[in-house]
Amino acid sequence: MQITQDRVVTIAYTLKDDEGQVLDTSEANGDFSYLHGHQNIVDGLEEALEGKESGDSVQATVSPEKGYGSRHDQLVFTVPRSNMPEGELMSGMQFAAQDKEGNQQVVTLVDVGDEEVKLDANHPLAGQTLHFDVTVNDVREANSEEIEHGHVHDPDTPHE
Repeated sequence: MQITQDRVVTIAYTLKDDEGQVLDTSEANGDFSYLHGHQNIVDGLEEALEGKESGDSVQATVSPEKGYGSRHDQLVFTVPRSNMPEGELMSGMQFAAQDKEGNQQVVTLVDVGDEEVKLDANHPLAGQTLHFDVTVNDVREANSEEIEHGHVHDPDTPHE
């Protein structure tokens, strides 16, 4: 069965940066399943997997524009330290934050000062070219509930 819109695809993958450093892999947590055509993975990888079948191996180089986007300087900003949670703060920590419109986003702490902290709302992989090594392990039709919800459901977890 070919990978196309509304198919559940199960892959094993390794993601590396331009220097060959492993950024992420499915090795530790097992295969990854997603619903094709529903923006569950970055566009460039989804495009590279289109039409592939179980057993196929794919190497895909994904530009920032088809990955996590370009970095935007305006998404790096400072806030008073008093706006942050109590306790020790260290660069690299991530927090859920809400913008003025009430939208949730993840921000990364990049600098801690006595009075202010600097946060970065760019995705950690924004601006990077991504190098994927993927093996397609399974392709199946999605059920109507998965299509309606826009993601794969764990068969052992009930959904309302």
